[in-house]
Amino acid sequence: MKKPVRKIIEYTVLILIACIFVFPLIWMIVSSMKPEASIYTDMNGIKVLLPSLNPSDWLQSYQELFSRFDIAQYIFNSIIYAVVITGGSIIVNAMAGYAFARFHFRGKKILFALMLALLIVPVETIIITQFTVAHSLGILNTRLAVILPLLANIFFIYLFRNFFKSVPEEVIESVKIDGGNSWTIFWRIMLPMSKPAIATVGTLSFIASWNDYLWPLMVLTDTTKFPLQVAITNINTTEPVFTNQIMSILTISTIPLIIVYILAQKYILQGLGGSGTGIK
Repeated sequence: MKKPVRKIIEYTVLILIACIFVFPLIWMIVSSMKPEASIYTDMNGIKVLLPSLNPSDWLQSYQELFSRFDIAQYIFNSIIYAVVITGGSIIVNAMAGYAFARFHFRGKKILFALMLALLIVPVETIIITQFTVAHSLGILNTRLAVILPLLANIFFIYLFRNFFKSVPEEVIESVKIDGGNSWTIFWRIMLPMSKPAIATVGTLSFIASWNDYLWPLMVLTDTTKFPLQVAITNINTTEPVFTNQIMSILTISTIPLIIVYILAQKYILQGLGGSGTGIK
């Protein structure tokens, strides 16, 4: 098969696959810009991918949604959780990765191997234990209960550790000669050089915290502290239920994730590509 023909076939297949994955997203956004009845009447034609012909309908479901529920508070909560968890996760996991990469202590390889082995343990198997610890600390129904368990992540430690090990030893030695200590090396050398790892960890941490549903539902009873994902369930079960309003809240919850991923995708590929494999 000639190369141009092969390329055409490859791109055609890729475009079709992309359309399959993008279709639900487009349908969700378009449905949020229609009256309730139009969502079902347009289901069997090309109009399923087109918003209402009347521009005044485009934001109607959003206005009704905000008038029925305290959406602004839920969005604010999600932003607080996501930003704090993302920032804290970068610092905590970077420090742990730096320790495994540059410090020498007895049993380091065994400890690191055991830590990686925990990656195969499903989160659901330890969530009751996490809840018990949160209860013992007296932080249930607080924002801290949502934030604290998500700060440390074994996979993120692994990414940072491998990235820091790739930094030439000469760079570290030159800082030590100038009188720099481990703290100086971490903050002024290692962290600024690890932008791909920071972007990867930051993006994955933001997505995980923004989408987190089960843990906040377990530890929070005060509805004013609910993140957006937990609030969606309440909206979906509060009568009367309107499909266009459900699509509106889903669109609101999805757009930040798309924006974050688009902005950071280059660094994510660099970070994951440079993470390496194996335990050294």
